[in-house]
Amino acid sequence: MMACGSRISRSNEMVDEFEKLVIRMNPPSANKYGTLLEVVQVLTDLKLTIKRAYISSDGEWFMDVFHVVDQDGNKLYDSQVIDRIEQSLGAGSLSFRGAPERVEAEAEESQTTIELIGRDRPGLLSEVFAVLTNLKCNIVASEVWTHDARVAALVHVTDAGDGDGTGGGAVEDADRLDTVKRLLRHVLRGSSRDRTASRAAIVDSSSAAHSQRRLHQMMHADRGARRVAGDEDEDGGEGFAGAGAARGGGSGRTVVEVEDCAERGYTLVNVRCRDRPKLLFDTVCTLTDMGYVVFHGTVIAEGSEAYQEYYIRHLGDSAGGSGEDRDRLRRGLEAAIERRYTEGLRLELCCEDRVGLLSDVTRIFREHGLSVTHAEVETRGAQAANVFYVVDASGHPVQAQAVDAVRAEIGEQILSVRELDAGNGGGGGPRSPTGAGGGRRSLGNMIRSRSEKFLYNLGLIRSCS
Repeated sequence: MMACGSRISRSNEMVDEFEKLVIRMNPPSANKYGTLLEVVQVLTDLKLTIKRAYISSDGEWFMDVFHVVDQDGNKLYDSQVIDRIEQSLGAGSLSFRGAPERVEAEAEESQTTIELIGRDRPGLLSEVFAVLTNLKCNIVASEVWTHDARVAALVHVTDAGDGDGTGGGAVEDADRLDTVKRLLRHVLRGSSRDRTASRAAIVDSSSAAHSQRRLHQMMHADRGARRVAGDEDEDGGEGFAGAGAARGGGSGRTVVEVEDCAERGYTLVNVRCRDRPKLLFDTVCTLTDMGYVVFHGTVIAEGSEAYQEYYIRHLGDSAGGSGEDRDRLRRGLEAAIERRYTEGLRLELCCEDRVGLLSDVTRIFREHGLSVTHAEVETRGAQAANVFYVVDASGHPVQAQAVDAVRAEIGEQILSVRELDAGNGGGGGPRSPTGAGGGRRSLGNMIRSRSEKFLYNLGLIRSCS
């Protein structure tokens, strides 16, 4: 019997009868906690966009259907991409062989991974990279997120040596690593007297979690610590009271509703927000890391909006938990969605890599009043492929003359500008066609009608009327 735990649709349209046939041909596969996140993580790492998804599990079995397109919105015709999906997910049944395959090339040599969390401020990233360069650390990869005046970063470095070709590999000297942590903590702390508000740690690269999942975990833990310390507003700080309000408020904000669904023994989660890449990964990652299991779910991305509905239970619990638990889950999902909306002007740096490159580039940003809100740093062989999202020091859009001056100093041929598309960045958001008062029921009814029809086809409910 052939089993298929997750099915990828090569078309945006699917006929119900064909759907039923495929379900009969591909019965559900064995389920385990975290399987859904692993599947979504693989699809996300392969730079696929999930337009619709239907999720259903019953006891030890599950059946997930994903409608995907490539990052340009096109159907998947590339046989190599399709082969990579099958290899990553396993042939016939779901079988992950260690960590999911990364799309981009990774450094072949061993690395040292540094985790940073603290208060954000203009020029901070420049100072961090300058410290690492002065300590003869070569930055080979990094990802930096900022949200609600906080910053989280993963920085992967190798030993730069003395410039005589003796460097490379992880930084292994214990005294040197202690110096790295001490100086980075000093930089993160800045003028703040709160010594608990920042952290710099060295972690084992070989056992490090998926980078974007780890950043979610770091910011979620930081948010929880600040709530305990009273260093966060009543709305949860990282919830839409901070970032959402800055994007115009009203119906454009992220809406997360969590309610007890006692008649079915689940907690019901409804999400409506602006669609963007990796949105499903962020919500499933948060649910998993907060200890929830998704039993049934429907995801629909139509136009600029995304709708998600989940029937969930907490691990070991048959009920939906207390009102406080539901409120904590709501805040956690809001924060995970909002912190990934990249704001600012996108600058792409593509050139030959060298030790100190990032220190020099971010110093030039700082000198011209540019502040980095998000960064993705990669090294592909001998080439640096880096992306920065920048605003001015006050958080406003960057003036054209500042961008021209930065490009002139760094090099117009290697630093290009790409306007932030409306589906991924700041400014505005989805407009609810029903207004603020009617969004809740229209959202729930629309998703529920589609999800119940699919669950009926699976034979998991008796009626979809």
